Amino acid sequence: MVANATSTIGTTHLVDSLLGAGINVVKVFAPEHGFRGNHGAGDKVNDERDAKTGLPLMSLYGKNKKPSAEMLQDIDVIVFDIQDVGARFYTYISTMHYVMEAANENGKELIILDRPNPNGHYVDGPVLEKKFTSFVGMHPIPIVHGLTVGELALMIVGEKWIANSENLKLSIFPVVNYVHNDFYALPIAPSPNLPTMSAIYAYPSLCLFEGTMVSVGRGTDKPFQCFGFPEHKNGIYSFTPQDISGVVNNPPYEGQLCQGHLVDTFSDYYFQNHGKIYLSWLISMYQDSGKGDAFFTEAAFFDKLAGTDKLRKDLLAGKNEDYIRKSWESDLSAYKLLRKKYLLYTDFE
Repeated sequence: MVANATSTIGTTHLVDSLLGAGINVVKVFAPEHGFRGNHGAGDKVNDERDAKTGLPLMSLYGKNKKPSAEMLQDIDVIVFDIQDVGARFYTYISTMHYVMEAANENGKELIILDRPNPNGHYVDGPVLEKKFTSFVGMHPIPIVHGLTVGELALMIVGEKWIANSENLKLSIFPVVNYVHNDFYALPIAPSPNLPTMSAIYAYPSLCLFEGTMVSVGRGTDKPFQCFGFPEHKNGIYSFTPQDISGVVNNPPYEGQLCQGHLVDTFSDYYFQNHGKIYLSWLISMYQDSGKGDAFFTEAAFFDKLAGTDKLRKDLLAGKNEDYIRKSWESDLSAYKLLRKKYLLYTDFE
């Protein structure tokens, strides 16, 4: 099993369901945030044994991000079941890529249990350039890719983004009665810092701030639902980040009062979005900071999140939102045509 806290059937964890049905579950591979979802963002996930089931938990978010041949030698089938949120830099899809590679290289069958994409109702953002490939962006897709994990897996195979992809023994169990325009409220938080639907909808727009001087509310009760920094002059919402066990350690601006903005409630955000990343938030915070280059406290990481260095350079050059969006149009149009080849569900267009 490649699973975490979201891998449930109703209120029962899939691992428990399989064990109860007499299926021989040999081990569980744990992604970022761990099997039980109790590790903060970026925290190393160690190999251990699950206290409830006694199963060995093998980390895919530590020194190994890809199952080794040794890890796979005593299994026949890998089942991947993790709730994604539809953003390129959310690392569960990177884990899926490495699992697909490992399964193919070792002749193992891979079953993907598909789940709805809560941000599957639009496509937006720059398409990743190959030289910016990293664990927070492994595929030449836009920030908001509009695919379920099953559809993305088909794209990875079809576009040969893994070697000898035609040999992969892949089965996808599709979602029943799902279309890309569906409003789907996640029953379980997909990770500690995305606790609400408001955070999940805002995440593709706010995550770019992680490479800048702006806090996205990590260490508060509203992560990815607010943003700001201590010197911000135009903020109308204040927050003070603190350590929260199992959620975040040493958050940016720990113990400091930040001024900024609060994101709309999830229903407002969903219905007002109209299929775009809120680029205006990034532009206004950059302009309000008056810091120029210094706004990008981790410029290389910002470029990895964006999938390009053009966005950062456009901001530094004072380009407006219309100019930046037009620079995405050609690549986005090509991607949208590619995407249609791999859809399993009725599209939003």
